[in-house]
Amino acid sequence: MPIKIADGLPAQNILESEHIFVMTEYRALHQDIRPLKIGILNLMPTKITTETQILRCLSNTPLQIEAEFIAVSSHESKNTPPEHLVAFYKSFKEICEQNFDGFIITGAPVEQLEYADVDYWDELCGIMEWTKSHVHSTLHICWGAQAGLFYHYGIPKYPLSQKVSGIFTHQLLTPKSRLFHGFDGEFLAPHSRHTEVRAEDIVKVPGLKLMATSDEAGVYAVCSADGRQFFVMGHSEYDANTLDSEYRRDLDKGLNPQIPRHYYPDDNPDNAPILRWRAHSTLLFTNWLNYFVYQTTPFDIMHSV
Repeated sequence: MPIKIADGLPAQNILESEHIFVMTEYRALHQDIRPLKIGILNLMPTKITTETQILRCLSNTPLQIEAEFIAVSSHESKNTPPEHLVAFYKSFKEICEQNFDGFIITGAPVEQLEYADVDYWDELCGIMEWTKSHVHSTLHICWGAQAGLFYHYGIPKYPLSQKVSGIFTHQLLTPKSRLFHGFDGEFLAPHSRHTEVRAEDIVKVPGLKLMATSDEAGVYAVCSADGRQFFVMGHSEYDANTLDSEYRRDLDKGLNPQIPRHYYPDDNPDNAPILRWRAHSTLLFTNWLNYFVYQTTPFDIMHSV
Protein backbone atom coordinates (compact mmCIF):
# COMPACT_ATOMS: atom_id res chain seq x y z
CA MET A 1 0.00 0.00 0.00
CA PRO A 2 1.20 3.56 -0.61
CA ILE A 3 2.32 6.53 1.37
CA LYS A 4 0.00 9.46 0.75
CA ILE A 5 1.94 12.68 0.22
CA ALA A 6 1.19 16.19 -0.98
CA ASP A 7 1.09 16.75 -4.74
CA GLY A 8 4.54 17.85 -5.95
CA LEU A 9 6.59 16.91 -2.88
CA PRO A 10 10.24 16.55 -4.07
CA ALA A 11 10.55 13.16 -2.36
CA GLN A 12 8.04 11.67 -4.81
CA ASN A 13 10.45 11.21 -7.74
CA ILE A 14 13.20 9.75 -5.55
CA LEU A 15 10.88 7.27 -3.84
CA GLU A 16 9.26 6.20 -7.10
CA SER A 17 12.71 5.56 -8.61
CA GLU A 18 13.27 3.15 -5.71
CA HIS A 19 9.99 1.35 -6.56
CA ILE A 20 8.26 2.77 -3.48
CA PHE A 21 4.53 3.26 -4.07
CA VAL A 22 3.50 6.82 -3.25
CA MET A 23 0.03 8.25 -3.75
CA THR A 24 -0.67 11.92 -4.32
CA GLU A 25 -3.57 13.69 -2.68
CA TYR A 26 -5.48 13.73 -5.98
CA ARG A 27 -5.42 9.97 -6.35
CA ALA A 28 -6.13 9.36 -2.67
CA LEU A 29 -9.41 11.24 -2.95
CA HIS A 30 -10.74 8.37 -5.08
CA GLN A 31 -10.07 5.67 -2.46
CA ASP A 32 -12.46 4.69 0.31
CA ILE A 33 -10.04 3.77 3.08
CA ARG A 34 -8.94 5.30 6.36
CA PRO A 35 -5.13 5.65 6.22
CA LEU A 36 -2.94 5.95 9.27
CA LYS A 37 -2.41 9.63 9.94
CA ILE A 38 1.25 10.26 10.80
CA GLY A 39 2.51 13.72 11.76
CA ILE A 40 6.20 14.47 11.20
CA LEU A 41 7.67 17.41 13.10
CA ASN A 42 10.78 18.03 10.99
CA LEU A 43 13.39 19.92 13.01
CA MET A 44 16.33 19.11 10.71
CA PRO A 45 17.82 22.00 8.70
CA THR A 46 17.97 19.95 5.48
CA LYS A 47 14.24 19.37 5.47
CA ILE A 48 13.86 18.02 1.93
CA THR A 49 16.51 15.35 2.51
CA THR A 50 14.96 14.36 5.84
CA GLU A 51 11.50 14.15 4.28
CA THR A 52 12.73 11.55 1.81
CA GLN A 53 14.59 9.58 4.48
CA ILE A 54 11.61 9.39 6.85
CA LEU A 55 9.10 8.56 4.11
CA ARG A 56 11.38 5.79 2.86
CA CYS A 57 11.46 4.28 6.35
CA LEU A 58 7.66 4.35 6.55
CA SER A 59 7.16 2.78 3.13
CA ASN A 60 7.75 -0.95 3.66
CA THR A 61 4.35 -1.83 5.07
CA PRO A 62 0.98 -2.92 3.62
CA LEU A 63 -0.63 -0.03 5.53
CA GLN A 64 -1.68 3.19 3.84
CA ILE A 65 0.08 6.14 5.44
CA GLU A 66 -1.02 9.78 5.26
CA ALA A 67 2.02 11.90 6.11
CA GLU A 68 1.62 15.45 7.39
CA PHE A 69 4.75 17.61 7.75
CA ILE A 70 4.89 20.19 10.53
CA ALA A 71 7.44 22.97 11.12
CA VAL A 72 7.92 25.10 14.21
CA SER A 73 6.89 28.73 13.85
CA SER A 74 9.41 30.16 16.34
CA HIS A 75 12.45 29.36 14.18
CA GLU A 76 13.29 30.58 10.69
CA SER A 77 14.71 27.81 8.50
CA LYS A 78 17.78 28.96 6.58
CA ASN A 79 18.37 25.79 4.55
CA THR A 80 14.93 25.17 3.05
CA PRO A 81 13.28 27.43 0.45
CA PRO A 82 10.38 29.38 2.00
CA GLU A 83 8.11 28.35 -0.88
CA HIS A 84 8.72 24.68 0.01
CA LEU A 85 7.65 25.28 3.60
CA VAL A 86 4.57 27.19 2.47
CA ALA A 87 3.59 24.43 0.03
CA PHE A 88 4.23 21.32 2.10
CA TYR A 89 4.31 22.23 5.81
CA LYS A 90 1.79 23.28 8.39
CA SER A 91 2.33 25.09 11.66
CA PHE A 92 1.42 23.51 14.97
CA LYS A 93 -1.41 26.03 15.29
CA GLU A 94 -2.93 24.64 12.09
CA ILE A 95 -2.97 21.01 13.30
CA CYS A 96 -3.32 21.32 17.09
CA GLU A 97 -7.03 20.48 17.05
CA GLN A 98 -6.42 17.24 15.13
CA ASN A 99 -5.65 13.74 16.40
CA PHE A 100 -2.89 11.59 14.92
CA ASP A 101 -2.34 7.85 14.94
CA GLY A 102 1.41 8.36 15.10
CA PHE A 103 3.80 11.28 15.39
CA ILE A 104 7.55 11.58 14.69
CA ILE A 105 9.82 14.24 16.19
CA THR A 106 13.12 14.35 14.31
CA GLY A 107 16.58 15.24 15.50
CA ALA A 108 18.12 18.71 15.24
CA PRO A 109 21.73 19.98 15.27
CA VAL A 110 21.26 21.90 18.52
CA GLU A 111 22.35 19.35 21.13
CA GLN A 112 25.29 21.47 22.30
CA LEU A 113 22.85 24.18 23.41
CA GLU A 114 21.02 24.05 26.70
CA TYR A 115 17.40 23.16 26.07
CA ALA A 116 16.16 26.57 27.23
CA ASP A 117 18.56 28.27 24.79
CA VAL A 118 17.00 26.62 21.73
CA ASP A 119 14.86 29.34 20.17
CA TYR A 120 11.86 27.04 19.65
CA TRP A 121 12.10 25.19 22.98
CA ASP A 122 8.89 26.61 24.45
CA GLU A 123 6.98 25.74 21.28
CA LEU A 124 8.45 22.23 21.24
CA CYS A 125 7.44 21.71 24.88
CA GLY A 126 3.90 22.67 23.95
CA ILE A 127 3.93 20.17 21.08
CA MET A 128 5.33 17.38 23.28
CA GLU A 129 2.64 18.06 25.87
CA TRP A 130 0.01 18.02 23.12
CA THR A 131 1.16 14.56 21.91
CA LYS A 132 0.05 13.10 25.25
CA SER A 133 -3.59 13.92 24.47
CA HIS A 134 -3.72 13.95 20.65
CA VAL A 135 -1.32 11.20 19.48
CA HIS A 136 -1.58 7.45 19.91
CA SER A 137 2.19 6.75 19.76
CA THR A 138 5.12 9.15 19.34
CA LEU A 139 8.58 8.27 17.99
CA HIS A 140 11.38 10.67 18.99
CA ILE A 141 14.70 10.61 17.09
CA CYS A 142 18.23 11.64 18.27
CA TRP A 143 18.04 15.17 19.76
CA GLY A 144 14.27 14.86 19.60
CA ALA A 145 14.65 11.76 21.80
CA GLN A 146 16.89 13.57 24.27
CA ALA A 147 14.48 16.50 24.40
CA GLY A 148 11.53 14.16 24.91
CA LEU A 149 13.22 12.26 27.72
CA PHE A 150 14.09 15.54 29.43
CA TYR A 151 10.65 17.10 29.03
CA HIS A 152 8.56 14.06 29.95
CA TYR A 153 10.85 12.38 32.50
CA GLY A 154 13.56 14.84 33.57
CA ILE A 155 16.39 12.74 32.06
CA PRO A 156 19.42 15.05 31.55
CA LYS A 157 21.83 15.04 28.62
CA TYR A 158 25.59 15.13 29.03
CA PRO A 159 28.25 16.63 26.72
CA LEU A 160 30.67 14.19 25.11
CA SER A 161 34.40 14.82 24.93
CA GLN A 162 34.19 14.11 21.20
CA LYS A 163 31.34 13.68 18.77
CA VAL A 164 29.85 10.20 18.41
CA SER A 165 29.77 9.71 14.66
CA GLY A 166 29.74 6.44 12.76
CA ILE A 167 28.05 3.07 12.41
CA PHE A 168 27.87 1.11 15.65
CA THR A 169 26.89 -2.37 16.78
CA HIS A 170 23.98 -2.57 19.22
CA GLN A 171 22.64 -5.23 21.55
CA LEU A 172 19.00 -5.90 22.38
CA LEU A 173 18.07 -5.71 26.06
CA THR A 174 14.40 -6.48 25.33
CA PRO A 175 14.65 -8.98 22.44
CA LYS A 176 11.01 -10.04 22.86
CA SER A 177 9.75 -6.51 22.35
CA ARG A 178 7.55 -6.17 19.30
CA LEU A 179 9.61 -3.14 18.28
CA PHE A 180 12.44 -5.57 17.53
CA HIS A 181 10.40 -8.30 15.87
CA GLY A 182 12.61 -9.86 13.19
CA PHE A 183 15.85 -8.29 14.48
CA ASP A 184 19.09 -10.19 14.82
CA GLY A 185 20.70 -10.31 18.27
CA GLU A 186 23.04 -7.52 17.17
CA PHE A 187 22.32 -4.78 14.64
CA LEU A 188 23.95 -1.71 13.14
CA ALA A 189 22.76 1.89 13.32
CA PRO A 190 24.28 5.32 12.63
CA HIS A 191 24.87 7.90 15.36
CA SER A 192 25.78 11.55 14.95
CA ARG A 193 25.67 13.67 18.11
CA HIS A 194 27.70 15.65 20.66
CA THR A 195 25.70 14.68 23.76
CA GLU A 196 24.27 11.56 25.38
CA VAL A 197 21.73 10.30 27.85
CA ARG A 198 22.90 7.64 30.29
CA ALA A 199 21.50 4.25 31.07
CA GLU A 200 21.86 4.73 34.83
CA ASP A 201 19.47 7.69 34.71
CA ILE A 202 16.90 5.84 32.61
CA VAL A 203 16.72 2.68 34.71
CA LYS A 204 15.85 4.78 37.78
CA VAL A 205 12.56 5.88 36.18
CA PRO A 206 9.79 3.30 36.75
CA GLY A 207 7.83 4.41 33.67
CA LEU A 208 10.73 3.86 31.26
CA LYS A 209 12.29 0.73 29.76
CA LEU A 210 15.84 0.59 28.36
CA MET A 211 15.54 -1.44 25.15
CA ALA A 212 18.88 -1.43 23.31
CA THR A 213 22.40 -0.13 23.85
CA SER A 214 25.81 -0.01 22.18
CA ASP A 215 29.15 -0.58 23.93
CA GLU A 216 30.61 2.33 21.96
CA ALA A 217 27.66 4.64 21.34
CA GLY A 218 25.71 4.11 24.58
CA VAL A 219 21.92 4.21 24.84
CA TYR A 220 20.05 3.52 21.62
CA ALA A 221 16.35 2.89 22.35
CA VAL A 222 14.04 3.64 25.28
CA CYS A 223 10.28 3.31 25.56
CA SER A 224 7.52 4.20 27.98
CA ALA A 225 5.86 1.27 29.70
CA ASP A 226 2.59 1.82 27.85
CA GLY A 227 4.17 1.93 24.36
CA ARG A 228 2.94 5.46 23.77
CA GLN A 229 6.43 6.99 23.58
CA PHE A 230 9.64 5.74 21.94
CA PHE A 231 13.03 7.44 22.09
CA VAL A 232 15.70 6.38 19.57
CA MET A 233 19.12 8.03 19.91
CA GLY A 234 20.54 6.98 16.55
CA HIS A 235 19.74 8.10 13.01
CA SER A 236 18.52 4.86 11.47
CA GLU A 237 16.85 6.88 8.72
CA TYR A 238 20.18 8.17 7.37
CA ASP A 239 21.20 7.46 3.76
CA ALA A 240 24.52 5.83 2.89
CA ASN A 241 26.23 9.20 2.30
CA THR A 242 24.71 11.29 5.12
CA LEU A 243 27.58 10.87 7.59
CA ASP A 244 30.02 11.53 4.75
CA SER A 245 28.25 14.80 3.94
CA GLU A 246 28.35 15.84 7.61
CA TYR A 247 32.05 14.94 7.89
CA ARG A 248 33.03 16.93 4.79
CA ARG A 249 30.84 19.86 5.88
CA ASP A 250 32.71 20.00 9.20
CA LEU A 251 36.05 19.70 7.39
CA ASP A 252 35.13 22.69 5.24
CA LYS A 253 34.27 24.62 8.39
CA GLY A 254 37.74 23.92 9.81
CA LEU A 255 36.34 21.93 12.76
CA ASN A 256 38.89 19.10 12.36
CA PRO A 257 36.30 16.34 12.83
CA GLN A 258 37.24 12.76 13.53
CA ILE A 259 36.57 10.27 10.77
CA PRO A 260 33.19 8.57 11.40
CA ARG A 261 33.89 5.21 13.01
CA HIS A 262 33.21 1.89 11.25
CA TYR A 263 31.82 3.80 8.28
CA TYR A 264 34.29 4.02 5.41
CA PRO A 265 35.89 0.79 4.13
CA ASP A 266 39.33 0.55 5.76
CA ASP A 267 38.44 3.77 7.63
CA ASN A 268 39.53 5.68 4.54
CA PRO A 269 37.31 8.66 3.59
CA ASP A 270 38.43 8.22 -0.03
CA ASN A 271 36.41 4.97 -0.09
CA ALA A 272 32.68 5.19 -0.68
CA PRO A 273 30.68 4.15 2.41
CA ILE A 274 28.54 1.02 2.25
CA LEU A 275 24.92 1.05 3.40
CA ARG A 276 24.75 -1.67 6.09
CA TRP A 277 21.79 -0.63 8.27
CA ARG A 278 18.83 -0.28 5.87
CA ALA A 279 17.19 -3.62 6.81
CA HIS A 280 17.26 -2.72 10.52
CA SER A 281 15.96 0.77 9.81
CA THR A 282 13.03 -0.54 7.79
CA LEU A 283 12.12 -3.07 10.48
CA LEU A 284 12.29 -0.46 13.23
CA PHE A 285 9.79 1.89 11.57
CA THR A 286 7.61 -0.92 10.24
CA ASN A 287 7.33 -2.55 13.65
CA TRP A 288 6.51 0.77 15.30
CA LEU A 289 3.78 1.43 12.74
CA ASN A 290 2.35 -2.07 12.86
CA TYR A 291 2.45 -2.99 16.55
CA PHE A 292 2.26 0.36 18.32
CA VAL A 293 0.15 2.40 15.93
CA TYR A 294 -2.01 0.31 13.58
CA GLN A 295 -2.75 -2.62 15.90
CA THR A 296 -3.84 -0.44 18.80
CA THR A 297 -5.27 2.78 17.38
CA PRO A 298 -9.09 2.73 16.94
CA PHE A 299 -10.71 3.14 13.54
CA ASP A 300 -12.25 6.43 14.66
CA ILE A 301 -9.20 8.66 14.96
CA MET A 302 -11.11 11.06 17.22
CA HIS A 303 -10.88 8.35 19.88
CA SER A 304 -7.24 7.43 19.19
CA VAL A 305 -5.92 8.77 22.52
